[in-house]
Amino acid sequence: MDTLETPLRWYGERNPSIDPAGIYQVLADLDHPCFITVTREGIGAAAGGFATADGDGLPLLAAAQPLPPERLGSAAFRAAHGVRYAYMAGAMAGGIASADMVVALAREGFLASFGAAGLLPEHIEAALARFAAEIPGLPFAVNLIHSPSEDRLEREAVELFLRHGVRCVEASAYMDLTPHVVRYRLAGLRRDEDGRIAADNRLIAKISRPETAERFMRPAPAALVAALLEQGLVTAEQAELARHLPLADDITVEADSGGHTDRRPLPALLPTILRLRDHVQREYRYAVPIRVGAGGGLGTPVAVAAAFAMGAAYAVTGSVNQSCLESGASTAAKAMLAEAGIADCEMAPAADMFEMGVDLQVLKKGTFFPMRARRLYELYQAYDGLEDIPAADRAKLESQVFRRPLEDVWQECVKYFSRRDPEQLARAADSPKRKMALVFRWYLGMASRWAVVGDADRAMDYQVWCGPAMGSFNDWVTGSYLKTPGNRRVAEVAHHLMRGAAFHTRLNQLRNAGVHVPASAADYRPVPLETSAGMP
Repeated sequence: MDTLETPLRWYGERNPSIDPAGIYQVLADLDHPCFITVTREGIGAAAGGFATADGDGLPLLAAAQPLPPERLGSAAFRAAHGVRYAYMAGAMAGGIASADMVVALAREGFLASFGAAGLLPEHIEAALARFAAEIPGLPFAVNLIHSPSEDRLEREAVELFLRHGVRCVEASAYMDLTPHVVRYRLAGLRRDEDGRIAADNRLIAKISRPETAERFMRPAPAALVAALLEQGLVTAEQAELARHLPLADDITVEADSGGHTDRRPLPALLPTILRLRDHVQREYRYAVPIRVGAGGGLGTPVAVAAAFAMGAAYAVTGSVNQSCLESGASTAAKAMLAEAGIADCEMAPAADMFEMGVDLQVLKKGTFFPMRARRLYELYQAYDGLEDIPAADRAKLESQVFRRPLEDVWQECVKYFSRRDPEQLARAADSPKRKMALVFRWYLGMASRWAVVGDADRAMDYQVWCGPAMGSFNDWVTGSYLKTPGNRRVAEVAHHLMRGAAFHTRLNQLRNAGVHVPASAADYRPVPLETSAGMP
């Protein structure tokens, strides 16, 4: 953006626009420079033309360079992942971040992470086969979620990724490093023909705490590397190369998001992680510095622009994608999301970390799930087993929450874990409290499943992961075609968020130069792509 200390004159083929609608069109034309001039009728805006100190053209007040959305964020992120935009759709477990979503975004130049967490291996393999057939050579990521109570699932997921040559993994919900996530990273290390270290397996770590971020920013711990080498899971060369690069290529700073979150404000958390990254970079002098992106609360162009302004290398969205057509959520859940406000979210116990007391953020409007899930955790804390629960409380659970005898629920747990993870049953055999935890986790897990399949009979028990970004998005699109859930296509939402972020970035450049823009011309408005000027 040019600040004009020397008086300049503007020349162009068309007269500057002075009405709010015309000014908006100029500001939204991101592929051409924007000039703010003085006309006989008042202050005007023009797209294109040129400025010079000579002649009798219109006096120029300020100018801003072209800013197509492809320029936002880190060029290194775009190059490393082979995408057009520094934008990522984060994973949502249980296939909510669906194969349809990954394919749609990959074709439009965005990175998307498939929500593999909680899915059986055959379902993940089917998605990977589809990606190979429909988007060969295009980028995508697959989610690897930390499962402290189900180590086998994490191990088998990594084995599956390595077997199918998955080149990018989004690691989430980690509180500490595990051998499995380290193995994935190291298994892709080699030296290229020029002798430089190449990391074929890219790792994006989603974190919300500095201590966790630092673990991913540093090289893989020597003890874990040595154990993997001893087990023959990595080679001696890979173990040696691991000392020279960070465990993760990218760190996503997760603020107030849906699902697992510490609800940290992005303006407080992101600068802290950026300073930490710089400290680690000075210590290790990595050839390729770690990139730090931002997620959580990004539901409008202004929010995305703010993240880039704070130094984010890329932006990550989640809740807003869940309401889109390609999402794996049910039509009923999407309708609930489309009506959510910014205050319609609440924390509730997480199924995968229930015993640890870890919460996640869910939609509270239209469902009893948060209240019922909290009650289950209270009972878990208060009693040592199902048999110890007072008769009145147990009767209420069986009639209102589980809608069946607790012993029947336990038999379903036995059937489920016999196939998925028999170690869970072995651990519960002599532990009534562990058995109680598995029974209570049945409700937590089924509540998310009911929301995905749209079980109308259990609508009041839907567990819908959601953050305040959803409400912010709904407010922004009011009055536009995106207000209707049936019009929300995930790639169009991504395009509008990025184009709107570029719009507001350029608008702020002009404001910093002293230009006052009418309020009616200062808010990016989504219109269908085929009729939106400058849209791809």
